[in-house]
Amino acid sequence: MPRHFAALLAGAACLWAFAVAGPAHAQEPAPAAAPLEVDEVVIPERVLTLDLTRDANDIWDRIRRGFGIADLDSERVGDQQAFYLNRPGFLKQVFSRGGRYLYYIVDELERRGMPTELALLPMVESSYNPLAYSRAHASGLWQFIPSTGKHYNLTQDAWIDERRDVIASTNAALDYLQYIYEMHGDWHLALASYNWGEGSVQRALKRNADEGLPLEYSHLRMPDETRNYVPKLQAIKNIVSEPELFHFELPYVANEMHFVSVDAPVGVDLATAATLSGMPLEEFLALNPGFNRPVTTMPGQAFIVPTDRARQLREGLDELQRSGKGWSLHTVERGERLDQIAARHDLTVSELRQVNGLSGNTVSAGHTLLVPIGIDPDGALQVSGMLPFAAAAARQQGLRIGGSGGGLKASAAVRATSGSKKAAAPAKPGAKKAAPKAAPKKTSKPAAKKAPQTSKAKSVGKTTAKPAAPKQASKPAAKAKAQ
Repeated sequence: MPRHFAALLAGAACLWAFAVAGPAHAQEPAPAAAPLEVDEVVIPERVLTLDLTRDANDIWDRIRRGFGIADLDSERVGDQQAFYLNRPGFLKQVFSRGGRYLYYIVDELERRGMPTELALLPMVESSYNPLAYSRAHASGLWQFIPSTGKHYNLTQDAWIDERRDVIASTNAALDYLQYIYEMHGDWHLALASYNWGEGSVQRALKRNADEGLPLEYSHLRMPDETRNYVPKLQAIKNIVSEPELFHFELPYVANEMHFVSVDAPVGVDLATAATLSGMPLEEFLALNPGFNRPVTTMPGQAFIVPTDRARQLREGLDELQRSGKGWSLHTVERGERLDQIAARHDLTVSELRQVNGLSGNTVSAGHTLLVPIGIDPDGALQVSGMLPFAAAAARQQGLRIGGSGGGLKASAAVRATSGSKKAAAPAKPGAKKAAPKAAPKKTSKPAAKKAPQTSKAKSVGKTTAKPAAPKQASKPAAKAKAQ
């Protein structure tokens, strides 16, 4: 048996040796096959699709549906996009802050037939902070400089600054954007004009035309701030368009009316109104940022509150009026001192100065001062410390009495917001009309509107657009960007 097994092994070894020592051609590698020719594979560009047959899921979905400005694709857009995406906390904070105002802005844009990307423009201008203030004295969500604000009938006096009023400033900004779009017929040039001034853009266009250069936004010579302005808006648009592509989650903002206006009686301080609304004071001021003083002083003013707080506030204000408590204007008589006035109203001189925005210890006869009548002044004092522009707006010793009418009296220069402002030229699209009491219907008619009111329809911000805006002064690069 062992011999038989050994013989088998020997035979196997011979066969293996024969295979190894086979013909030479068996060792040569087979010639490589010719490569197959394959057409280049083209990956189709991802296209954002929207189902317009269903209702919008939230305000972001609604904004996407109304995009209408041509996309800008440049290195600067990528840089701005990276800037925002590298700061996700800031990005989410600003989007959340803007949620208070977006429904109104988008609703107005749709009613005017304007592209909804413009609802994102206040993020570029002010980070959705209505108290933002720049070194060029631009103020509010839309950063109006004083001259342009006056041209669009935004009242700026010792009592109010409608550049900060959410409704009045939005209507004025959209009037202005419509005007400069009609001037250029191009949204990129219109946006450059909003930032740089339409006169500056027209001169840049003329220079390119004279030199035989293209007249598009990307070919104009302009300051760096304006050069980055449209790319910033495009970057935000890209993020809102496809947040999942950038691994970013937009904060939920319901596609529903966020606030309404409630008629404000004369002599009510903002802290009391916030308390009656059941709202934190900071949140109340975020919806009512246009006041320079802590008290309503003119008929026709209104408080803006969330829709679910309107009834509570209205009932509280009615009860407050029945109580007779509130604020009044005291006329300074000849020889009367601040310490005497303060003592009669249980205030210190410092408190009297603070609530009236006074810088000195004396006032002239005939001027008026806010004084409490049976109400705790602490709330108004707190508000006066939170209104950073009150003192700057009132570099005068009180206000002279002038005119007539119910409620607190003020100087002739202080106009009641319910009355007409100075005579203006025939209004272009954007003239005010009575505020509806329910969610406004969307139409294509380009006219401004006010927040729906829960009581008698009165103006929140009377902004009647003029037919043509003057050349806007250039805005310096510095703009307030609240974090």
